[in-house]
Amino acid sequence: MAIPKNNVRGLQNIRTFSGAAESTHEPYRAYMKVTCLEMEKARRKVERDNAISTMRNIDARLQEIEAEKARLLQTSAEQRQQDIEALPNSSPRRGNNAGAFRLKY
Repeated sequence: MAIPKNNVRGLQNIRTFSGAAESTHEPYRAYMKVTCLEMEKARRKVERDNAISTMRNIDARLQEIEAEKARLLQTSAEQRQQDIEALPNSSPRRGNNAGAFRLKY
């Protein structure tokens, strides 16, 4: 024999009081929300402070990199100048390929 359709109950037939509590004012819920917001605010402040600290560290490192780069370029230019001054004065070159390397077979 088949089960009659009108006696079958489902999830929609379950009665609950879930919406009844919303109509009354419960102060502890408001205080709990305020507490949660204050905790989130404290966490966000720590995150912000850490991010600012990280940005300061990055800016300091960028300045160190620029100073190191300038020092290396200055040293390279001085070394190049010393190398040019150390070259002996040679006679004027003949032709375009006078200083080229040649192999004779």
